[in-house]
Amino acid sequence: MRYSLIYIDPPWTYNDKCHAGQRGAGYKYPLMTLDAIKALPIARIAADDCLVAMWWVPPMPAEALAVIDAWGFKLKTMCGFTWHKTTKHGKDHFGMGNWTRANAENCLFATRGKPKRVCAGVRQLITAQVGKHSAKPPEVRDRLVRLMGDVPRVELFARSATPGWDVWGNEVESTVPDF
Repeated sequence: MRYSLIYIDPPWTYNDKCHAGQRGAGYKYPLMTLDAIKALPIARIAADDCLVAMWWVPPMPAEALAVIDAWGFKLKTMCGFTWHKTTKHGKDHFGMGNWTRANAENCLFATRGKPKRVCAGVRQLITAQVGKHSAKPPEVRDRLVRLMGDVPRVELFARSATPGWDVWGNEVESTVPDF
């Protein structure tokens, strides 16, 4: 299967100070080195005309660009989606951060070939409540489908199955053969 839409949230390894008290990402799930992320067989599963929507960590923009380059994709925007994180009470989330307290995450868009956008009304900013560590709002998947249409699509490093999506990850039964 080759996919026209690949949605991915890689388990980045980076230097953070959250190792005290077992708060860092490495205590929540297995991490991957930059070289291991770059070596993922994305080019093999991507259709000739494909959009990659990839979450990246703010301290590592150059590394995010190196990853999409290694996969053979061209950057369209570092902020295809920006997730403004809120608490369960609707207030701004007060997260960790290296310079400022992080309460947003970005999902870049990169393409191979000429994928078609079918809806020009999809907005960039998503305001949604923070959930389980690193879990992204389900609305992101819905917006990607609105943006690209009902194309073959996969979520990599998925945490649960989503109707209409193939999935791969260590927390879900994979529907992606030989990945």
